[in-house]
Amino acid sequence: MVLPNIKQPLKQAKLSDVIQSQLETMILEGSLKAGQKLPPERELAKQFDVSRPSLREAIQKLEAKGLINRRQGGGTFVSEQILKGFSDPLFDLMASSNEAQFDLLEFRHGIEGMSAYYAAMRGTAADYELIKAKHEAIGNAQIEQDYHEEAAAVYEFYLAICAASHNGVILHLARSMSLLVIDNIEKNLTILAQRPDIFAKIAEYRTRLLDAILSGQPQKAWGASHRHLAFIEEVLLNLTEEQSRMERSIRRMQRI
Repeated sequence: MVLPNIKQPLKQAKLSDVIQSQLETMILEGSLKAGQKLPPERELAKQFDVSRPSLREAIQKLEAKGLINRRQGGGTFVSEQILKGFSDPLFDLMASSNEAQFDLLEFRHGIEGMSAYYAAMRGTAADYELIKAKHEAIGNAQIEQDYHEEAAAVYEFYLAICAASHNGVILHLARSMSLLVIDNIEKNLTILAQRPDIFAKIAEYRTRLLDAILSGQPQKAWGASHRHLAFIEEVLLNLTEEQSRMERSIRRMQRI
């Protein structure tokens, strides 16, 4: 096949554009996190094997797009505002609403199930090592009997699964909702403490989820995630109903 005459020569991508694209990909996939400091310009140019002027031009373009910012005498950082679009004052209202806590638990069914599915499908050996380490960290946090610390450890475990999914949307959405999700987990743990016997069952469900991901079984991982959260939701609903009945009984007694 003979191509028609090409009047204009094909343009090679500008080096600064290539660098810009690579840095944007690193931000999108989570290799560079919001607020993270970039290496010094000299070191970064060496890593990319490019000249400092080309690197500097790429940095300027990223800065113009609001993806990074430079601080006088402090270095270059990934912008902490890149997730601002996910933030909303409504999150504060949700955190204080009992009904919204169950709504958030239902939301977690979707995002955690999807991330578990894709983590089992796409995760690398390095991803799985991180997931195992975060799983062990939950046990260490439980020793301290601090529900906030335990909630943060559980969140980091699920965040590692989200990262292993290699889906940028899932990862950044999970990161943007970190405070809300940690608060939800902490409140759930506080309520579940009324039934300390069920903590061992929750740990068992979480271990099944871990095993399904590490064994590379997407469907099994999704199912394990669903059963884990469904169990927590069922227990929470029962405990909440019991508490509601007790409060109604107390109010009736006070009127006698």
